[in-house]
Amino acid sequence: MAFRCLPVLYRARVADNEHKPFRFGVNLMRFTTRDELVDRAREAERLGYDVVCVPDHLGVSAPFPALALAAQVTSRVRLGTFVLNAAFYNPVLLARDVASTDQLVDGRLDLGLGTGYVKEEFDAAGIPFPSPGARIDHLRHTIAELRRTFAELEPAPAQRPAPPLLLGGHGDRMLRLAAREADIVGFTGISFQPSGPVLADADELDERVEFVRKAAGERADELEYNLLVQRVVVTDDRRAALDDLAREFGEVSAEWLGRLPYLLVGTLDEIAEQLRAHRARYGISYFTVLDDGLADFAAVFERLR
Repeated sequence: MAFRCLPVLYRARVADNEHKPFRFGVNLMRFTTRDELVDRAREAERLGYDVVCVPDHLGVSAPFPALALAAQVTSRVRLGTFVLNAAFYNPVLLARDVASTDQLVDGRLDLGLGTGYVKEEFDAAGIPFPSPGARIDHLRHTIAELRRTFAELEPAPAQRPAPPLLLGGHGDRMLRLAAREADIVGFTGISFQPSGPVLADADELDERVEFVRKAAGERADELEYNLLVQRVVVTDDRRAALDDLAREFGEVSAEWLGRLPYLLVGTLDEIAEQLRAHRARYGISYFTVLDDGLADFAAVFERLR
């Protein structure tokens, strides 16, 4: 089936997802001290974010202590790992950390898991960097072990039987696993080619969402779909901003960048319309931004509420 036909078919297929409430998350990366994390978590809650997340990379703060601290200074937002590198953890010990953290944050934890993709981090940790397929196999094993351990663990997670699970990716095997196992499917829109990471365009996201829905079967309408936004640029001159991004990205046109779902560029009202269009077209209702867009994105989603 040609990609250009997919948006028409999608009107029926995303009908149940199209009107799901919006949710908005932020991935906190730019903090190095306790006070910076406290300030960022409080600001995110004050601005109306639904989820405050912390990534899992060497060179930044460990996720679980950061989330436990964020929970102490917030009362409403959910707290997520976006996402843990499963290869860094023994599944049984990870189950203990997840259960303990869920208790400490009063049942507000969302568990995001991934395969890990930065070879240099594996090298620094002294961990072999397997093939993509082997890393997905390990993630599948980790999910099974987490569920088995949660059923027997004391203290158990505050959320029973387990915190909501987010799995994100772009390739077939990862999205098939997410479709079958996750509560939240994250579309990262990045494929890793020998030449470097490549962002997917709108037609490719159509195909990826359709792939997940087919793999999920009867679960398709129960899933929540997440999009990781790579850049938020609020501007009164969308074309000039896209021209600037085209020069930054190199070898792509401003027109092509303007069609990427993972870039939100324009006035506050234009970006709000882009989010409405993404929910209508793809059934995606949960959007996560990086923390350099914290304030700008909050001004956008005020218009959606």
